[in-house]
Amino acid sequence: MAVKQSKTNVLKDYADVFAAAAVVAVVVMMIIPIPSWLLDFLLALNITGAVVILLLAFFIKDTLEFSILPSLLLIMTLFRLSLNVSSTRLILLNGYAGQVIQQFGTFVISGNAVVGFVVFAILVVIQFIVITKGAERVSEVGARFTLDAMPGKQMSIDADLNSGLITDKEARERRKAIQMEADFYGAMDGSSKFVKGDAIAAIIILLINLTGGFIIGIVIKGMSFQTSLQTYTLLTIGDGLVTQIPALLISTATGLVVTRAASDSNLGQDMAKQLLRVPKALNIAAGVLVAMSLLGLPTIPLFSIAVVLVVTAYFIKKTNADKVNNELLSAQANQAAQDRKPENVLSMISVDPMELEIGYALIPLVEAAQGGDLLDRILLIRRQCASELGFVVPVIRLRDNINLKSTAYSIKIRGAEVAKGELMLDHYLAISADALDLPGIPTKEPAFGIDAKWIPTSYREQAELRGFTVVDPPTVLATHLTEVIKVHAGELLSRQDVQALLDNFKLVAPAVVQELVPDILSLGQVQKILAQLLAERVSIRDLSTILETMADSGRITKDVDKLTEHCRQALGRQILQTYLSEDSTLNVVTLDPVLEQQILNSIQSSEYGSYIALEPKILQTTLNNLALEINKLVSKGMTPIVVCAPMVRINVKRLTEKSIPNLVVLSYNELVTGVKIQSIGMVAA
Repeated sequence: MAVKQSKTNVLKDYADVFAAAAVVAVVVMMIIPIPSWLLDFLLALNITGAVVILLLAFFIKDTLEFSILPSLLLIMTLFRLSLNVSSTRLILLNGYAGQVIQQFGTFVISGNAVVGFVVFAILVVIQFIVITKGAERVSEVGARFTLDAMPGKQMSIDADLNSGLITDKEARERRKAIQMEADFYGAMDGSSKFVKGDAIAAIIILLINLTGGFIIGIVIKGMSFQTSLQTYTLLTIGDGLVTQIPALLISTATGLVVTRAASDSNLGQDMAKQLLRVPKALNIAAGVLVAMSLLGLPTIPLFSIAVVLVVTAYFIKKTNADKVNNELLSAQANQAAQDRKPENVLSMISVDPMELEIGYALIPLVEAAQGGDLLDRILLIRRQCASELGFVVPVIRLRDNINLKSTAYSIKIRGAEVAKGELMLDHYLAISADALDLPGIPTKEPAFGIDAKWIPTSYREQAELRGFTVVDPPTVLATHLTEVIKVHAGELLSRQDVQALLDNFKLVAPAVVQELVPDILSLGQVQKILAQLLAERVSIRDLSTILETMADSGRITKDVDKLTEHCRQALGRQILQTYLSEDSTLNVVTLDPVLEQQILNSIQSSEYGSYIALEPKILQTTLNNLALEINKLVSKGMTPIVVCAPMVRINVKRLTEKSIPNLVVLSYNELVTGVKIQSIGMVAA
């Protein structure tokens, strides 16, 4: 076994050397005379090579499996021409060119020169006009169509890559296959000219051999007219046939390859599968043959073929029926087995973390063939959110819904709709907080609820010149989707996502993860803390600080709310960075100390978490006063921020998240050194 393996490796390692030496030897053959016995061997080798090439062309499943054919055509053509030169030299010098040529001439023409000429002429016509001409045309058209289709194929690969259907490695392999296919057909378009030139050269060589041999036989060797004609005609026709038959085989192989469509099976299997697919066609053909025999044509051959067709059709029909019955029984058995499996029921109750449903009029946003790039935008959104929030957003399931309005879309989280909107594909959205006097359809910007209008495309430039923010429909949808992800990030973070974050972080800082989970906190507690941070738009990207804070504070308390506050204090600089003005000033509203004390005294704990148990009148007054102070900030273009004591911060946030969802609630412990605090107002009960 080791010896065989060693020999195989030697052949592979020196294959290029052998090939180069063979090509050089072919060229040398045109110059150096070779003996007749060696010519016999080389002619037999030429025939063998042609047969092998034809069989390879027959059994391949795809053209790229025989990508060396263009170069091989050139080498085989050169080899055949060198044999012609060598045989011509022997014929003219010795009147004998080996047993192969002698036997070919004697066997084919059977002593009749006219028959030999006719057979040779037919072979040349078949090769030159029928096969070579057709293969040349197919190669030319195939090269043109392949080049024209390359951009579309590349876009299709990019779309599959962006949607996650294929990996980067598969995409590179597909792009390489497309390039190789284009190169192959381009090379075949040129190499088919070699075969065409070979047929022309064969005719010229035949005339030279016949004329030159006839003159040499009479003038130099003193043969009689009849002897000279008989001798050199036999050798010339034998030489022409022994080289043109391999040429015909290779031309046929070329035609098979360039006309071959990609398939999962070879040509013979495809022929059997497709020609025998319809038994009715065989029965009709048998009927036609019987009718022709009744009209006076030979009965025995026609009836024999008709019987074969009928019998074949019967067995094919019977086989197909048995196959259908077996497939039906197998399908019924599989379905029954699937119905009995509990997994079949469980798959029906699974819910996607996030879905985007669109009406049928918005389908062009998804289809790459119509210029849609929504899949690419969703991929970018997930990358952006991962960079900003610190966790990988789950795959967003995209589907069309005929129950939606044709121009509407719906964003769902775990099967429940959380946002919706409408798009007009032939319009642009002009956004402005002021009244828009542009012609269009009034609406609200779906992500932030700002007044806007859908304006015709012709008014886009005018709206931009007037200072309006003008966006196209895909951008409107992408912005809305991004905002929904940020608002509901805490709901999207699952325990499995947290486990993935911890596994990844363990590669960088294994000691932190090993200390925290599960000795100090469980995976569920870590998930709740991270979810609470995300719910208030606090990025968990600095996972090292968060986990270390959990490990330190988790030894003191297991209360998730308190641990969340400790993590916020550790991330104070990061949290404030978003809300600071250019001069590092934080414009806020504060709570009256008396009100803070009332809130602190009213905090009640339960199994569902802590809550504020103020009197309804005081609670309503507090919310109204808070809304008034917040409006002062908003009217000045500032972010609505409330600063309060750490003990009441999370309860104030829960109290206001329904009525004032965009309110930012900070604690005094989150205010880092160097930040200027500017109090715009104070809220009292």
